[in-house]
Amino acid sequence: MDLITHAAMGAAFAALAKPVLDRSQSRPPAEQRLAAGIGALAGLLPDADALIQSSSDALLVLDYHRYFTHALAFVPIGALLATLLLWPFLRQRINFKTIYVLSLLGYLPHPLLDACTSYGTHLWLPFSQQATAWNLIAVVDPAFTLLLAVPLWLSLRWQRRQMIQWGLFLAAAYLGFAGWQQQRIETAALAKAQVRGHQPLHLVAKPTMGNQVLWRTLYVHEGRVYADAFHSAVTLRHYAGESAALLDDVQAKTLAGGDPARLRDIERFRHFSDGLLVLVSAPGHPQMLGDARYAMLPTSIAPIWGIEWQQRSD
Repeated sequence: MDLITHAAMGAAFAALAKPVLDRSQSRPPAEQRLAAGIGALAGLLPDADALIQSSSDALLVLDYHRYFTHALAFVPIGALLATLLLWPFLRQRINFKTIYVLSLLGYLPHPLLDACTSYGTHLWLPFSQQATAWNLIAVVDPAFTLLLAVPLWLSLRWQRRQMIQWGLFLAAAYLGFAGWQQQRIETAALAKAQVRGHQPLHLVAKPTMGNQVLWRTLYVHEGRVYADAFHSAVTLRHYAGESAALLDDVQAKTLAGGDPARLRDIERFRHFSDGLLVLVSAPGHPQMLGDARYAMLPTSIAPIWGIEWQQRSD
């Protein structure tokens, strides 16, 4: 999810818990805005993993984004890091324990929100390397953000805790609606595949950027990935899309050209893209490996990002 949504969710959880925490401390109650601020900052901290980069390894940021900092087992550690960062600035206003609990509540929703998207989040480290992607909402969804952020703003302005409860209820209802929409789309996509005589593997349905009406589906059949679009309002409309051959092991070795490091990079990118790698031929990009999960148009296979190798100059 985008940073605004993460901050709003962390702030909402922390501000909602503030009255309960106030009863357990001897010093004056913390302001609701202060609690929300702590939650918001802690809610942003997991994305510090985007700073793990290397000029000599362009894939390093993909390896570690939404990795250990997004694991549920790391949440208590992440909350402690947030507390240690905030403690020097807030020690005169609020005790260490309360900062930690508020940070914990702000940090926790972040990996769960990210898992609601299609990117892939390593929730279960160190017990499993499997990335979780529930495909319920896009990484940017203004409707979801507003349902959460507007009640939070009103609550902080008017000091009415019930507004935060309403915001979280509306956000949960939105995710529930997304799950219902997803089931409709998956059922329709499966039926379309069967009409084509396909036995679909790895079928996924996910909303396009910023809405819950236009969805994109992908499935694999006999080494090809197929894209379709569905407009899901009162009635369901289908738009047939493109297909492309997935990169196989022979093509991968040919593309690597006998370079073990390049072959390892191909396999790393294949893992990142959940196996949905396609060769792209475009002006200026004769041999680019693309992640077929994401495209500018829901019916298109042409990916919005990929990797390519530049010729070395001796």
